[in-house]
Amino acid sequence: MEAKNNNLSALPIMAMKEIPEPNPNAAKITALVKEEGKVTGYQLSTGQVLDKETGVALAKQGGIKGVGISERNGNEYLKSIPDGTESNNLSNLPSISM
Repeated sequence: MEAKNNNLSALPIMAMKEIPEPNPNAAKITALVKEEGKVTGYQLSTGQVLDKETGVALAKQGGIKGVGISERNGNEYLKSIPDGTESNNLSNLPSISM
């Protein structure tokens, strides 16, 4: 029997509460919506802009790829799945304001 090599087990994803499986047509986050320096939402590769709560709900349904769900002070938010490439981390994306 062949052993399954799961590279995710070696990455520091313990801070993630959940890593949803993305749908084949899942969008990517292309920018962060910020107000007064705080992330309040996400812009998707479809051009759609979502507030943070809607983005989390869509990710849980598999509608956003490359992200996991984290929680701080009872508030859920999206976080990049560590893959060894910093250029696709959410913190490295451009910011927009609404």
